[in-house]
Amino acid sequence: MSAVSDFLTAPWEHVFMQRAFLVAAMSGIICGVIGSHVVLRGMAFIGDAVAHSAFPGVAVAFVFQWNLTLGGAVAGLITALLVAVFSQNRRLKEDSVIGVFFAAAFGLGIVILSTAPGYSGSLESFLFGQILGISDGDVATVAVAGALLLLVTLVLNKELVAVGLDRETARAAGLPTFALDIALYAMVTIAIVISIQAVGNILVLALLITPAACARLLTDRLGVMMILGPIIGGGASITGLYLSFSLNVAAGGMIVLVVTAFFLICWCVAPRHGLIARFRTAALRRAAGAATGVPSEGTSDPITVA
Repeated sequence: MSAVSDFLTAPWEHVFMQRAFLVAAMSGIICGVIGSHVVLRGMAFIGDAVAHSAFPGVAVAFVFQWNLTLGGAVAGLITALLVAVFSQNRRLKEDSVIGVFFAAAFGLGIVILSTAPGYSGSLESFLFGQILGISDGDVATVAVAGALLLLVTLVLNKELVAVGLDRETARAAGLPTFALDIALYAMVTIAIVISIQAVGNILVLALLITPAACARLLTDRLGVMMILGPIIGGGASITGLYLSFSLNVAAGGMIVLVVTAFFLICWCVAPRHGLIARFRTAALRRAAGAATGVPSEGTSDPITVA
């Protein structure tokens, strides 16, 4: 028992770990909520694009000695706005537009940084996370930005779900789909920027997408999904921090490995949509088809708005 007690209490003896736990939990919860809308719309690529499009903003901020997080947020928001505008041309699919600006933004960041010698070490925390080095001010920033983000999500939830499920019907019903696109892209950008400190620019997509993907496997009800997503994200973040402290390994990478382990478990044992459940259902259908002489048919997995 003493070993378990030490494992649970030892990290809390350090102030930097207390800050890390707060930011990790908040980042996991925020990304779990926002990620539910991202997974619902099948737009995981936008998370990767926004995360990498923050790069030129960080590069400019580095060159001029400005705040790196603020620079990344501005660049991410600009890219998100451009994607929303250009995606209104339905001749091009959203992922094509995202791919164009994703590559362009990252290329711009490389060009800008090439003019500033000796930049690599200074940007290591941005690329790979620096959750153990955050300050009280960083904790307050994440808390305030996260609270506002969750409030906006609550206010716009029904409209975002309507657009995510059937865009054309939502437009016909009079919903401002373009404004809602911009709002969602901006929300994704802010969620990513405030989570970069936890896992870094390269790994932040996992925190945004994987908890929501786990929840999608566990339930067909959107309301339940948006509760399970942040629970999984926050729980995985805290567990990853505990393990990183105990094993003395990188915190960001361990958080991502833990949330990925959650996904693999859900993939196998989810009650209706897991691998085991699907094998069992398929076997029952084959048995029923053999008994009745009627071939079995697969079923779709619709999501229920509730």
